[in-house]
Amino acid sequence: MAAGLSSEDFTNLQLLLKAPSKDAVRDICVQSHRALSRRLTENTAATFSIPAAQAAQLIQSLHTLSHHVLFYNLTSPEQILAVFPESFHSSLKNLITKILLENSPAWRTEALSHQVSLPQLKELDWRVDLVTGSDSVSRMAVPTCLVQLKMEDPCPSAVGDSISTVTVELSRESLDTILDGLGRIRDQLSAVAGK
Repeated sequence: MAAGLSSEDFTNLQLLLKAPSKDAVRDICVQSHRALSRRLTENTAATFSIPAAQAAQLIQSLHTLSHHVLFYNLTSPEQILAVFPESFHSSLKNLITKILLENSPAWRTEALSHQVSLPQLKELDWRVDLVTGSDSVSRMAVPTCLVQLKMEDPCPSAVGDSISTVTVELSRESLDTILDGLGRIRDQLSAVAGK
């Protein structure tokens, strides 16, 4: 969950008034979204001519603000402007809002791509085979279903590919069991979606 914004955060954001240019404000807003780092703190302190402790507080407050905007899905200027106190510097408030609106779609996409989630089914292929030769007479002329699943792992290992393929051989009974289970899942999803 996003951390709440405090009056101290808005006091820290007033330090942006010491920026030498709008580009400097834009740079620190974008860079602070990821996390606090010593290098960013030192660069900010030098650029804004403020002590490193104040630079760290400014970066943390910007980080909190950008995550607040993403967490609460604030997508319009009015929504973001409403977060600021009435007494906050008007031009600075508008500049920060503009920067947040420009960058939030990319930040949202980045956050979604780093979420931990289960593998997703990307492709399904199947075929029916008829066994014509076997060491067991009972297996001859028995149809089987081969199902091939291609899945994408959103969190692939450093070594492997993000796409994996699994092939399963199913007897008629196994296929009936799976189809029955999938039918129940479909019914439950329909019931939930209908509410």
